[in-house]
Amino acid sequence: MERFFLYDDTVDTKTRFVSFVGKNERFDLAIVQTDRFYGKVLVLDLQSNRFAIIGSDDLQEPGYIEHAYNINEEEANELRNFLHEIVG
Repeated sequence: MERFFLYDDTVDTKTRFVSFVGKNERFDLAIVQTDRFYGKVLVLDLQSNRFAIIGSDDLQEPGYIEHAYNINEEEANELRNFLHEIVG
């Protein structure tokens, strides 16, 4: 079978693994920084196997974190507050 690659790149990344407990939820995250995402970071939730590419603009978008990680508003606010420290 012949493959038609749209891209096949290897890039250096900086990955941070962090776990913290909020008021109602525990978060286990892998945060991947690379130049691949135009200044945004790849945030993987290791418990739910969900991920999103997040920048400061995404943190301002109503409902974005709730939808991306399938969490309620209170949990999303805890995660959003942490992510503000990471993405600015």
